[in-house]
Amino acid sequence: MGRIIDEHGKPLDTPQCRRCGRRGRGIIRKYGLYLCRQCFREVAEKMGWRKYN
Repeated sequence: MGRIIDEHGKPLDTPQCRRCGRRGRGIIRKYGLYLCRQCFREVAEKMGWRKYN
C-alpha cells in the first residue's frame, strides 16, 4: 500500500504542529510537544521553558 499524500505532496502521516498545522521538518516531538520551531519559540516561556545562555 502506498502512502496517502495531501494536496501539497506531503505524506499525511508526517507529524503536524498542534498550533499552526505546519507539517514536515522542524517539528519538536520530544515530550509530546508537537510544535514547529516557530510556534515553540513564541509559547515556550508561557509553557515554563527557560532559555539558558
